[in-house]
Amino acid sequence: MTARCELTGKGKQFGNNVSFSLRRTNRVFKPNLQKKTFMVDGQKVTMVISTQAIRTLKKKGIITA
Repeated sequence: MTARCELTGKGKQFGNNVSFSLRRTNRVFKPNLQKKTFMVDGQKVTMVISTQAIRTLKKKGIITA
């Protein structure tokens, strides 16, 4: 499973761990992905989407809480 949201396309980002001595080592920031099941035209559709996308869908009223 790749770390990518199926709805928004949000994926992993790269950055640095910065220690107290300011030495920099590589690190990866992964999105918070969750499996969510939706009803689309009477069929259940399971998607892997980010929590930010879930919040947006709830805000727009597409998902009822």
